[in-house]
Amino acid sequence: MIFVDVHAHLQDKRFEDKAKIVDDAVKKGVKIIINNGLELESNRETMELAKKFPAVKAALGLYPTEALKLSEKEIDAQLSFIKKNKNKIVAVGEVGMDYLRSEEKERQKNIFSRLIGLAQEIDKPLIVHSRKAEEDVIRLLEEKKAKKVVMHCFTGSMKLVKRIEKNRWLLSIPCTVVRDQHFQNIVKEVPITQLLTESDAPYLSPAPGQLNEPANIIRSIEKIAALKGMEREEVANNIFSNYKRLFE
Repeated sequence: MIFVDVHAHLQDKRFEDKAKIVDDAVKKGVKIIINNGLELESNRETMELAKKFPAVKAALGLYPTEALKLSEKEIDAQLSFIKKNKNKIVAVGEVGMDYLRSEEKERQKNIFSRLIGLAQEIDKPLIVHSRKAEEDVIRLLEEKKAKKVVMHCFTGSMKLVKRIEKNRWLLSIPCTVVRDQHFQNIVKEVPITQLLTESDAPYLSPAPGQLNEPANIIRSIEKIAALKGMEREEVANNIFSNYKRLFE
């Protein structure tokens, strides 16, 4: 049985012993951890982590609020770096839009649109952040006819969840599903064939106030199994199949 974490940030400075974090996860069956970069430094760190640990796969991205700090020339350089490393990565992420932290909506749309185009050009899935910008993110993905999409930690309405489902995109469920009704509702409503699991480590721990780790994916699998009325192994196998279909 293989567990999958499609969204982690092991480059976070709070993880002092990264080898232990990865080893603990692997020993518990989390054999795939997609580490998501946020800007140039963390993208480079992500590449190093993927080189060092066989379980870690690299996703290179440009977080929306980080992108806004950059000039157009600097954004060009970031996109070039991702393109140059296309054969070493499994996805473009973390990317998207965030209206909670910035109201520069038009520039965010422009940058995200370019990242969607890049992912399509290099034929990689997008791992998408959409805080308080869910409808605009979905609309832009639809306009660009994006096919390979993972909606990370999606907090939009169930009406928008249905739109994601209709587009055949996937939703990655965070470890807070053990205590969060919204994510429990998503699990109940969305077919298992369109679900993935994520830690967003060190964030979104199943236990409030604690650092999250990829090993906690197992708690998510157990909760999804309970909500779906399925066996734990059946859920894990379905999510692993979803991972392989999208990322391999």
